[in-house]
Amino acid sequence: MTGKVALVTGASRGIGAACAIALGNAGFKVAVHYRGNEDKALAVCAAIPGARAFRADLSDAAACQGLIKTVAAEMGGLHVLVNNAGVAIDQILPMAKPDDFDTLINTNLKSVFLLSKFAARPMIRQKWGRIINLASVVGFTGNPGQSMYAATKAGIVGFTKSIAAELAPFGILANCVAPGFIETDMTGALPEPVKEAMLGRIPLKRFGAVEDIAGAVEFLASEKSSYITGSTIHVNGGMFTN
Repeated sequence: MTGKVALVTGASRGIGAACAIALGNAGFKVAVHYRGNEDKALAVCAAIPGARAFRADLSDAAACQGLIKTVAAEMGGLHVLVNNAGVAIDQILPMAKPDDFDTLINTNLKSVFLLSKFAARPMIRQKWGRIINLASVVGFTGNPGQSMYAATKAGIVGFTKSIAAELAPFGILANCVAPGFIETDMTGALPEPVKEAMLGRIPLKRFGAVEDIAGAVEFLASEKSSYITGSTIHVNGGMFTN
């Protein structure tokens, strides 16, 4: 993968940072996208030779187009797009706010559409590309209090299957990675009874690590996945396997 360019959105921390580092170790030139915390983004770049940080608000269509153009121009192309950036707003349905649903749609789902649309253009020209979208186990199973979030993640899966069929003639593969419960700052702060209840749903009896997700993303970005498109890799310790 030496010389190929990979853009990872939401890469200043957590799963995004792990994906960026894994792709850098695999030989990609990595563009680290962030929205707010430049220091964290630069720290990730420092761990990846040749990586560069790019700031953009992905809820804005013009910013999405500008990000793709800037990365392609300044990094020498674009070969892999990892749509990782997203937000979670949890609320039971009677209390859910339409404005919150708009935020989730724009950030989690519309940004995936926009970035994939704009990234497809250079990928079509070069007859090679990988679009890897981060879904979620709750997009398949649902989860109380996460109807809005789950809807966006399920939408990503349907979108990915469709563009996989559209872009296959141009040598572009599109797939999803669907994480389960992953060890992050958020899960680390949960009360022990909540953690125990979550672990009770996982056959492997542990939370996943961000590196578990990054490994799946790295595989889908590589030539080893050259006959896989329109698929979802579930990384959830066995809690959902369909």
